Amino acid sequence: MNVDNLKIEKMGDTLGLALPEEVLQKLQVKEGDTVYISETPDGIEITNHRPNLDKAMQAYQKVNEKYKNALRELSK
Repeated sequence: MNVDNLKIEKMGDTLGLALPEEVLQKLQVKEGDTVYISETPDGIEITNHRPNLDKAMQAYQKVNEKYKNALRELSK
């Protein structure tokens, strides 16, 4: 995928960026979906999921595996 440049355009009362179909397909998004923008050491990243949520879920899965029995007892 090679998107050289995109122009910021006025869209109603705000400014927006029209993404080419190729980019939308890579992001796996369609009209009405939400995308998330985060700052990284390499610049700005646009994703179709919450970056911090993935980290939190990984941490939860680790804790859940390690303390499965204790968590089951606490839930009673």
